[in-house]
Amino acid sequence: MFATLSDRLTATFKSLRGKGRLTEADVDATVREIRRALLDADVALPVVRDFTTRIRERATGAEVVGHLNPAQQVVKIVNEELVGILGGETRRLRFAKNPPTVIMLAGLQGAGKTTLAGKLGRWLKGNGNRPLLVACDLQRPNAVNQLQITGERAGVDVFAPEPGNGVGDPVSVAQRGIEHAKRHHYDVVVVDTAGRTGVDAEMMQQAIDIRTAVQPDEVLFVLDAMIGQDAVATAEAFRDGVGFDGVVLTKLDGDARGGAALSVRHVTGQPVMFASTGEKLDDFEPFHPDRMASRILDMGDVMSLIEQAEKAFDADQAQAMAAKFAADEDFTLDDFLQQLQAVRNMGSLKKMLGMLPGMAQMRQQLDAFDEREFDRIEAMVRSMTPLERRQPRIMNGSRRARVAAGCGQSVSAVNDMLERFGQAQKMMRSLKNGLGGGGLPGIPGMPGGGGASKKQKARVAASKGKKGKSGNPAKRAAEEKAAAERAAAQPGSAFGLPDPSQGFDPADLNLPKGFDKYLGQ
Repeated sequence: MFATLSDRLTATFKSLRGKGRLTEADVDATVREIRRALLDADVALPVVRDFTTRIRERATGAEVVGHLNPAQQVVKIVNEELVGILGGETRRLRFAKNPPTVIMLAGLQGAGKTTLAGKLGRWLKGNGNRPLLVACDLQRPNAVNQLQITGERAGVDVFAPEPGNGVGDPVSVAQRGIEHAKRHHYDVVVVDTAGRTGVDAEMMQQAIDIRTAVQPDEVLFVLDAMIGQDAVATAEAFRDGVGFDGVVLTKLDGDARGGAALSVRHVTGQPVMFASTGEKLDDFEPFHPDRMASRILDMGDVMSLIEQAEKAFDADQAQAMAAKFAADEDFTLDDFLQQLQAVRNMGSLKKMLGMLPGMAQMRQQLDAFDEREFDRIEAMVRSMTPLERRQPRIMNGSRRARVAAGCGQSVSAVNDMLERFGQAQKMMRSLKNGLGGGGLPGIPGMPGGGGASKKQKARVAASKGKKGKSGNPAKRAAEEKAAAERAAAQPGSAFGLPDPSQGFDPADLNLPKGFDKYLGQ
């Protein structure tokens, strides 16, 4: 969503590189470009005015960090001001002291409240809660049925005593839902209310009646981030009519310019608490102002990436993989498939790569990336036998042709996959071998964790001193003959040991009793 704004701001900061200090003209030009970028992103005019005023004051004031160049100074100031506009600190849900905690969702029709109810329920369940969804949208056709299907997909129970489609009293359903939750020990209740195509008195009154009846602990205003400037007027109307405690932004994965996200906190005074970033039920996350500001400025969001990785990668599998490394076992296609599944569980690879710093410069490459490549690779691996997965080196031409036919891919595609896997296998092997076969140097608990031993270093040094045999048969025969002549000319035994007559004592070798008679013969 913030791609255009991010590109504009990044280009503005690039123009400051190479400057020794910030002049007043530099500040004016930078602030002017930032203002244009924000207005083009549909940010509300009062927000743009306050934002740029703060940047100008700080950039021209005494706030100068000695070790930062002008571009870094401006980025630092803009980042801090963006965090402030987006809310400053992450706002967490307030849970009731005596369950159930009641969360009421409100907003316009089409904002995605019903789908968001399922996402919120799934998120709550993943955090150890036992949520219940209550269907109070009884006006919109099939809204109750949609919530039931969404709840089933999310693995969350739904309370829907009325069929909807204009039948039933939403206030009564909300009250009965709270009673049902208390009887069956649900600790969180999510009330899905009706929306309208516009702000009107009837919708407002119904929302007010439900709020009065159930006394929710949190009222979340669900806002479509793609409606631009209208988002501000809608949010203000709900704030003045119903009141809400926080905002949930939906459709942040769309191609809108992101003005709603930057405007709603400043205009309404209420924080953005959650963000829906995709169509899947897992595309839902708490809203972190500092992380969102970093994404906008192309500084990445590594913390969110780490959190997703921690959820996706199984600790037992990671421990098993570490034990496999310690046992010096080879990396197989089964391991590769397991790692591939873990990466896919993290979500969209494009989205993950977009969380890395500086990836805005590679946006075209990211957009061109086809995530279905994962499906093709998985099909190839699953078309192999267990033996072929454990020992890919046995994959001859006929086996590759069979795998290609089994997964619907070409033989060249199978060859390419095996070649890339071979490179990955070599990399994993080199990590295990570390220094001179000692494993991962400096990593405790892994082979070679303390570095290569003296014996290993000596073995490596000795192997480096040895000259390999020639591939030419005639030359190799001549080398072997010359080596035999040198050995015959040297005093000593047939085993290449020094001659006892030259002061060598065979007892120093701790050989078996009577074996010394064979020395020097």
